[in-house]
Amino acid sequence: MFDLVSFVGRGRTRRLVLKALTKPYSPSDLSKHLDLDRSTVSRVMIELTEKGLVDCLTPDEHTGRYYRINDTGKKVLAIVEGKGE
Repeated sequence: MFDLVSFVGRGRTRRLVLKALTKPYSPSDLSKHLDLDRSTVSRVMIELTEKGLVDCLTPDEHTGRYYRINDTGKKVLAIVEGKGE
């Protein structure tokens, strides 16, 4: 678990994206919401998905995919923000 805490803690953008994903977002919508480059948000979402912190809600779509933080991501985020374990 703490390898994931370290992974998220090392990246400001990872934390921002995880915090925002309490509701489903596409990378395009989230990039506008956070005022970040879309390619940066897309890359971070892929990383977070591969680490098991975020779920893709529309995996069969090639564009317009939606993502949301999962329970593991919520636990990791709580620890990073000093609100958990």
